[in-house]
Amino acid sequence: MMRRLFCFAVAVTLPLAAPFHGVAAQTFPTDDPILRRIWAIGMDSSRTMELSSALLDSIGPRLAGSPGQKRAQDWLIRTYASMGIPAKNEQYGTWRGWRRGWTHVDLVSPRVRTLEATMVGYSPGTGGKDVTAGTIVLPRFPDSAAFVRWLPQARGKLVLVSAPLPSCRPTADWTEFATAASRARMDSLRAEVTREWSSPNVRGTGYSLALAGGGLGLRLDEAGVAGVITSRPTNAVGTRSVFETYNTRSPTLSLSCEDYGLLFRLTERGSNPQVRMNLDAELLGEQPMANTIATVRGTQKPNEYVMLSAHFDSWDGASGATDNGTGTITMLEAMRILRQVYPNPKRTIVAGHWTGEENGLVGSKAFREDHPEIVAGLQALFNQDNGTGRIVRMDASGLVDGDVHLRSYIAKLPTEFQQQIQYGGPGVPSGGGSDNASFACAGLPGFSLGSLNWNYGNETWHTERDTYDKIAFDDLKANAVLTAMLVYLASEDPTLIGRERVDIVKAVEEQRARFAQQNPTAARPTGPQTPPAWPACGTAPRKTNPRL
Repeated sequence: MMRRLFCFAVAVTLPLAAPFHGVAAQTFPTDDPILRRIWAIGMDSSRTMELSSALLDSIGPRLAGSPGQKRAQDWLIRTYASMGIPAKNEQYGTWRGWRRGWTHVDLVSPRVRTLEATMVGYSPGTGGKDVTAGTIVLPRFPDSAAFVRWLPQARGKLVLVSAPLPSCRPTADWTEFATAASRARMDSLRAEVTREWSSPNVRGTGYSLALAGGGLGLRLDEAGVAGVITSRPTNAVGTRSVFETYNTRSPTLSLSCEDYGLLFRLTERGSNPQVRMNLDAELLGEQPMANTIATVRGTQKPNEYVMLSAHFDSWDGASGATDNGTGTITMLEAMRILRQVYPNPKRTIVAGHWTGEENGLVGSKAFREDHPEIVAGLQALFNQDNGTGRIVRMDASGLVDGDVHLRSYIAKLPTEFQQQIQYGGPGVPSGGGSDNASFACAGLPGFSLGSLNWNYGNETWHTERDTYDKIAFDDLKANAVLTAMLVYLASEDPTLIGRERVDIVKAVEEQRARFAQQNPTAARPTGPQTPPAWPACGTAPRKTNPRL
């Protein structure tokens, strides 16, 4: 899931119906044999664990333009073929490529310690050789001219450019154990550090760090520094986000909160720490970028489409398990189930495994631009991209008729799914965040399948802890079954979902009013909660588009 740059709607969800108390979990409100077979196969012979291990353990992360992404796409096509489903890669452009090798980083003076460090994505290496350098903290500058005058002092040094957090404990620890006065002091220190180091004008340099290096990293690279050291800890113990750099000579490292703080304090106290790096990496230049598309052609309405949607790429600090390996496996397993129980669908069923999502929804935007026939005939798109939890939230993405159709689908689902889904009515279109937005912006029925949190934002989202063991497989199995059912119901729907749009401003005001009524003690949401108009689609970049 890409960084959420826009938040256009207050999250208000309403139950579709009162819970069915005392009814068996697999009770069906209809006698549809296909729905019953989807449940039986998905629940009794799930392949989610096997498929997840093959993708996440054996292949690993799928950074845009990397050999890992290409290996994963080849595996995906082979896996679909083994299920009797044709799949192919559709190239839409190029992106910078990079091969990650090993990262070995040690503090060698004033004491010896192996540091918890990794290269950020696309970082240069050291040619597989040991490089030892001293450290320097990025000082506070009165203006960018002073920064330029300082740059010669940084030449040949490892520059620490991130905020030195006063504590690496999560907020929950301070809330539970600290005195009120101690907690207040810590909150004040954290706020001060954040203001000083997190602005677009970091420390008065005139540059931003963006996702790890940004323009500041490039300027330090030009100045001949030995490397750039960053740290982006989350609010969980031992967890940090790992993103990217655009440097071409100076490596960029991500350190744990604890080890970054250690280096920062040693440097500030004049202990002259020395760090040895041995980094293996290779910048590969522009590489072909493609989406992997699996298709089962419809028998009655082949020019109308139901789509399963999940981005396939990931950041590569870990293996990209919950962002978005779980979405990928949900769609792959749903397609496997459908192929067995519904081999001749009424409408054409397409699974879109998008690349470049983390770079700005690139692959799904390109697909929308390149396939006007699908834009014209899209019945529904179901997208999943927010972690491992069971699907509990849906709305109609701002489509009036979409609301009518989704309610009819949900009413046919097993009781267990009806009880867990909090349905938000017509809703409003997503303005960003995941690939359903690439379709909703065009007024298409692109629906998000929202999952339970499982502390996604702190523990696994874009972090070096996003690994196979974080998957809740009971939830993943159920998500594949639910998705397969929704796709089947959308395919069998006698009518095409209409494109009439809600009045966004009115819809959001109604949502805010309901939120205030249901949460009388909560602060009223502030900031740009909704677009002034339907969100614009934008154009997919067809080659690397730096975010500095």
